Amino acid sequence: MKKIFSFAVAAFLLCTGAQAQQHEADRLRHAGEVLMEILNIPDNIPKTVLDKSECVIVIPSVKKLALGVGANYGRGAMTCRGGGTFTGAWGPPAMVALEGGNIGFQLGGQATDFVLLVVNPKGIDSILKSKVKLGADAAAAAGPKGRDAQAATDVLMHAEILTYSRSRGLFAGISLDGSTLRPDNSATEKVYGRKVSARDVVIGHRVGTPAAGRLMVNTLQKASPRNLSDPKSLREAGAEEKK
Repeated sequence: MKKIFSFAVAAFLLCTGAQAQQHEADRLRHAGEVLMEILNIPDNIPKTVLDKSECVIVIPSVKKLALGVGANYGRGAMTCRGGGTFTGAWGPPAMVALEGGNIGFQLGGQATDFVLLVVNPKGIDSILKSKVKLGADAAAAAGPKGRDAQAATDVLMHAEILTYSRSRGLFAGISLDGSTLRPDNSATEKVYGRKVSARDVVIGHRVGTPAAGRLMVNTLQKASPRNLSDPKSLREAGAEEKK
């Protein structure tokens, strides 16, 4: 009887683990679908901004009705360009969580997708350390959209993270000041089937891109194959990273 019970428990845990792993894989795949859809919108993220982004974060289908009071959050994925100066190809994604009351305020009861562009290497380091508060620990701003190159240039001078949202088919820059962003290590472990930190994934590229993450990575590689940020600032950031 004991053996039967032990076998049943083991089978249950195995099944539960497999379901959790599939759930995170589906979330990662959905992030890629959302990103591809947004980049196909005519009046979307300016290419000049995307080409100067070191990392991209996608939080798909956040729903206010599914969130508890004081626990507003969304989960998604983050991918960064490779190399010590972020000039390589887009690499494997790590899972992240976006939390805070401002998220609930922005949702309005509708399913909302969030896209965040990290346009300053300092912003990447802040996110990967533990948890960063947008607007306080990292300078954040509503991202410009469309073909307004001047607006894009102006906002890039003052922000580390640019934030966008899509709800009811409308895509726009949005303020998420006061919300927090952190690595979702448990979700990342489920995606890769082993313990691995977000830093090792998106900076060290110590894992391969899983099947569920290929759409997100390939979409970015096609849309923005080269980093056009100021080479001097990227070299300085790379030097700081090695210290």
